[in-house]
Amino acid sequence: MSDFTSLLEPGMLVQHPEKPEWGTGQVQSNINGRVTVNFPDAGKVVIDGTKVNLLPVIDTN
Repeated sequence: MSDFTSLLEPGMLVQHPEKPEWGTGQVQSNINGRVTVNFPDAGKVVIDGTKVNLLPVIDTN
């Protein structure tokens, strides 16, 4: 698990580095490196944080 993955908390915004078409997702949970993210164009996806390093998105609104 990457250092960033361990910091992910519900409500944080992320993007999947290999699936930009999914859009910006919101973290729903992070349990032992298994991160559940709700993406606008892919729905709810469970991601293995040891295999995918999600990218942080800074909300400037």
